[in-house]
Amino acid sequence: MLPSIYIEYLKGVLMEKNKQTSFKVTFNNKTTTHNTPTRVLDVVGPNRDFICVLVNGRVRELTYVITQDAKLEVKTLDDSEGIRIYQTSLRYVAAMAMKRIRPELNVRFSYNVSRSIFIQVTNKGVTVDRLLVEKLQKEMRSIVDADLVFNRSKITVQQAEVLFEKLGYKDKLEILKYRPEPNVHIYECDGYQNYMYGYMVPSSGYLKNFIIRPYSPGMLLQYPRSETKGEIPEFKDAPMFGKALKASHNWAKLTNLDSVAHINSYIEKGQIVELINIAEAKHYQMLSELGQRIMEDSEDIRLICIAGPSSSGKTTFANRLRTELMSRGLNAIRLSIDDYYLPRELAPRDENGNFDLESIYALDIELFNQNMLDLINGEEVQLPKFDFKIGKRVAGRKLKVKSNQPIIIEGIHALNEQLTSYIPKHQKYKIYISPQAQINIDDHNPISLTDLRLLRRIVRDKKYRNASAQETMNMWPSVRAGEFKWIYDTQEEADYVFNSLLSYELAVMKKHALPLLLEFDYQSEFFPLAERLIRMLKYFLDLDEQWVPNNSLLREFIGGSCFHDV
Repeated sequence: MLPSIYIEYLKGVLMEKNKQTSFKVTFNNKTTTHNTPTRVLDVVGPNRDFICVLVNGRVRELTYVITQDAKLEVKTLDDSEGIRIYQTSLRYVAAMAMKRIRPELNVRFSYNVSRSIFIQVTNKGVTVDRLLVEKLQKEMRSIVDADLVFNRSKITVQQAEVLFEKLGYKDKLEILKYRPEPNVHIYECDGYQNYMYGYMVPSSGYLKNFIIRPYSPGMLLQYPRSETKGEIPEFKDAPMFGKALKASHNWAKLTNLDSVAHINSYIEKGQIVELINIAEAKHYQMLSELGQRIMEDSEDIRLICIAGPSSSGKTTFANRLRTELMSRGLNAIRLSIDDYYLPRELAPRDENGNFDLESIYALDIELFNQNMLDLINGEEVQLPKFDFKIGKRVAGRKLKVKSNQPIIIEGIHALNEQLTSYIPKHQKYKIYISPQAQINIDDHNPISLTDLRLLRRIVRDKKYRNASAQETMNMWPSVRAGEFKWIYDTQEEADYVFNSLLSYELAVMKKHALPLLLEFDYQSEFFPLAERLIRMLKYFLDLDEQWVPNNSLLREFIGGSCFHDV
């Protein structure tokens, strides 16, 4: 059953608009009057830099037909909504091209290294060689050059079942029964049909900028990104990150937790405890492996550095790692990097003149280095304590550590060599933590790793900081900018990558996040983002959190953690 609050939301979205004999459309500060339904394209013009449009604040395709008063705002490739629609359309073309050149092959898309999409051939015994990559790229170029129209049509769920059965889309059939709406929008292009759970550009000719490269055992599809102003980022391999994603996929496949439908199947069968315990057991396994690795080199390792992007679960992980090490006789000490912030008036500022607290230069790097060195050398150190109310450091506790006591530090800059340059590399063990989600809605539609972290943060900020979803979304772009600037380039420095994903978490998070997301109305600038997150969550069945352990990493976000006051 769908939550009543979501049913009311659907009623609002699907409600028939008041019919008007004439209506006004405003675009680029110019208002025109129309007496008949009018396509957005006919108003904004055939500019191929335009990818989609906000119609009264709601994301729409350029082919959307306007029937009432509307204000239009076009989005290009330097906007996240534009990029999302571009890459959705690009995945459609990639699947279409593969069906043309090798109709017997099935492909699965997932997010991967260098901000690209990994294309995996799921047929057993098939090798993805350079010839297949070249053929696929050539066929995609041919489809793009032909500027084929994407025709959108609405069919019932029952009709979609028949169509997906005919086309052999078993993965789409599995998820279709969880769709709350009675209809499905199918896209047809030159005889090819598919459904991508998102909006598309009007035609294939919009998709001129992409690169396909071999990346064993599959290939990578690179596309423009908003954070690089609509350009394709320079390719940077990330072996550690790539291996972690591959391990995540292999484990998800092994445990049948690689898709929303498969996760829902556990819940439908009443295997809720099993679902939770399987995911939690994976964290225990990784913690045990980490404990063993650190123990084997404990004579050298003095500093354990934990870093990762926002809402990765760094705090709970650091506490659980400390417990793991204590069970092996290593009484590790935890220190907070946040206590080394410079006085607020000395903090660096960003390009807008605001304090940039994401910057490593907002920290007293020299003091941190000196304190860590003195502690490792066995000296007693007067630690600082940052008082966030007055924006300055005050005197903290005095600390002296033993030679067999490693120091655990966690924060976004923990892997940055500048912060610990006084400490020899062989005395540091670096851990990168992030949810390496390898969960798909279906084979052609992966769930975003970033959206998962954003949902975690929205729920946590409301729970512990009484911050609205709007406040969290408002600061998210600056958080993301800080991640690209300070974190992602350090992840390959890690000795170990910890996958903080819990396969069941979105089913639990749903009841916490939906009410917060449904508060947005059409006038909000964050409505498109909220709507997108709702569309993702709606496919998950609800999962009660009563069986989630109190030391689970998920508790850091939904509440009830035994580490909350640690």
